[in-house]
Amino acid sequence: MKEPFSWDYYSDQPAIIRDKSLKRKMRRGALFSLIKTFLVALIVLPIAFIVTFFLPRKKITGKEFFAMGVNLNNSPSLVPELIDELGVKKFLIRIALWEMDRLDEYVTFIDSLQDYHITVAILQDREHITNLSLTKKHLTQIFNALKHRCNTYVIGSTINRAKWGFFSVNEYLKFYAVAYAVKKEQFPNLKFIGSNVIDFELHFTAHTLFNLKNIYFDALGTLLYVDRRGAPENSQMGFNLIGKINLIDALMRLSFKSANELIITETNWPIKNTAPYAPTSEHECVSEDDYAAFMVRYHLLAFATQKISSVYWHQLIAPGYGLIDNRDGVIIKRSAFYAYKTMLTHLSDATFNSYHEKNGDHELICSTAQGALYVTWNLASTPIYTYKA
Repeated sequence: MKEPFSWDYYSDQPAIIRDKSLKRKMRRGALFSLIKTFLVALIVLPIAFIVTFFLPRKKITGKEFFAMGVNLNNSPSLVPELIDELGVKKFLIRIALWEMDRLDEYVTFIDSLQDYHITVAILQDREHITNLSLTKKHLTQIFNALKHRCNTYVIGSTINRAKWGFFSVNEYLKFYAVAYAVKKEQFPNLKFIGSNVIDFELHFTAHTLFNLKNIYFDALGTLLYVDRRGAPENSQMGFNLIGKINLIDALMRLSFKSANELIITETNWPIKNTAPYAPTSEHECVSEDDYAAFMVRYHLLAFATQKISSVYWHQLIAPGYGLIDNRDGVIIKRSAFYAYKTMLTHLSDATFNSYHEKNGDHELICSTAQGALYVTWNLASTPIYTYKA
């Protein structure tokens, strides 16, 4: 990344832009797009809210639902052994456009995961947002390098945060349009996951879905974090996790710019006492026990909607927010690692039957090879898995 943008290698995200005058200047330049964003949302969101009450569930099974982020920069040689123990079969690997000199390393890392389904997330920087011919060149190189191994790509990430390089939805749509043109011209069989708004900021999502660009999303991606609200059952603006998913799904189904597949490409909770590795302030951080409980309940609630095809947990190894802490080269599997493994053991072949919530008590019922599975929990308890004939 080039100044004033920089990468924070502790938390694996861009550092905060300290140049406030630059941010004001860029936002003034993006004013037209921002106005459009709010106008689109003003029209579309009320319709989407009404539609949520009428849209049926899909048929999502456990086989495709559980997925995990892994990172070339975090103990890559140990990843195959660890994921074999964990049991997950689908992975997301980030490739940063400003690290094209490391493309061979990324290809080797991906090749080490031969038996798994790999999705690649393309991370942008400001240079590739403003120099679209460079973007076209580098995307073509990536797609060619991985054509033997990967056909699914997340195009762009966290598009509603200035530190990630985008100052408007219009900038993202132009960036995505370059990737889409490359796909149409040279790689028609690739699957592109687009939009990729972080948090519950649906005015940005709406604008990505309702536009006049010649683009199409093969799936809609969302970085649906709820960590600032605490437990996943907690609400924001009257919407808990299930309500948020239902509303995003309704927006997607109303749009002609996306296939009807919704994917959570990234989510987690930051962990207490891990600074500077935590991606947020200590105020938002939770204990390791809460992290494990919230993680499992997030997956259970998302699965209960039957509207999310996959949840990519972010991520396997990361001191500030992962299932495994690798500080000082020492591998420590957190309680969340074992909680995820247990969840996967019970739900990897699950087919949804029903979900109920009453007075804070939750019950998810699924069909599995072992019989009917009842998963019960509340805000004060760990989920309990029970089989009945």
